[in-house]
Amino acid sequence: MRARQLEVFRAVMRSGTVTGAAKALNVSQPALSQIILHTEDELGFRLFERVKGRLVPTPEAEELFPEADRLFDELDNLRRLALDLKQGKVGTVRLAASAPPSLSFVPRALRRFREAHPGVRTLSFVVPAEVIATMLDRGKAGLGIAMNDQPLPAIDTEFLARTEIVCVMPATHRLARRRTVSLRELDGETVISYRGTSLPGMLLERTLARDSGRLRPDIEIDVSIIALAFVQQGLGIALVDGLIPWASFPGLAARPFLPTVTLPLCLLTSTRRPLSRGHDLLRAELRRAVREHAADQAAPGLLRPA
Repeated sequence: MRARQLEVFRAVMRSGTVTGAAKALNVSQPALSQIILHTEDELGFRLFERVKGRLVPTPEAEELFPEADRLFDELDNLRRLALDLKQGKVGTVRLAASAPPSLSFVPRALRRFREAHPGVRTLSFVVPAEVIATMLDRGKAGLGIAMNDQPLPAIDTEFLARTEIVCVMPATHRLARRRTVSLRELDGETVISYRGTSLPGMLLERTLARDSGRLRPDIEIDVSIIALAFVQQGLGIALVDGLIPWASFPGLAARPFLPTVTLPLCLLTSTRRPLSRGHDLLRAELRRAVREHAADQAAPGLLRPA
């Protein structure tokens, strides 16, 4: 018995008449009667008999009805679930992002997504950029946000924007009085920055080399957020991404660094796994949040959309 036949059988059983069933299903009586006849032919027995002008279910129909009613309810639940998935009302989304986007525009995107789709379970992971690709490939995350535009196996990379390297220092530091900070002005300072083998470290070194400059950090870090505690503890001043809102942390100041060093911001997805409807909706919110963050960001290291 196919879904339409099940629906018609149930409607006739519940209404007790072909007229009532046809009205409930918004179909013509002849069309409904034809479906009943086809169903009886396929089953090999009658479902209804005419007794004194009334439609009476056969004993076989009475036996079938409880199970048919249960199956129809399950089918109806399946339809509602499919509609909820289409509209992004249920399901699970998994986002893996490095610390800078997680501390800047990602919360805005997640807030909007949660407001629009409160029934969707949201898993947010803050992990280093090199871990994100592995999570995407293994299905541990559906979307990734990282400051990395290098080609990766089985990963689709969508360029979103660029941010810039800034100089982060105590608010009382002499360089905090400057509008910008140059490499020459770092002479004599303890410099905290990315390790040379990381993408930000390589981009910084490459840019400085074009200007006949060179930088060897006194303290190397893997992720920029570590510089927060280091600078606050007076270990030195940091050259890190400007995506993190450094000036919002007590006692810190951030100034643009010259020469300008830009870092890519990208949205990553797996080429091996199709996106769910929920992930697609969250992706749209992430793109929107990047644009808005760039529009209202007044701090140095301003995020610049693609």
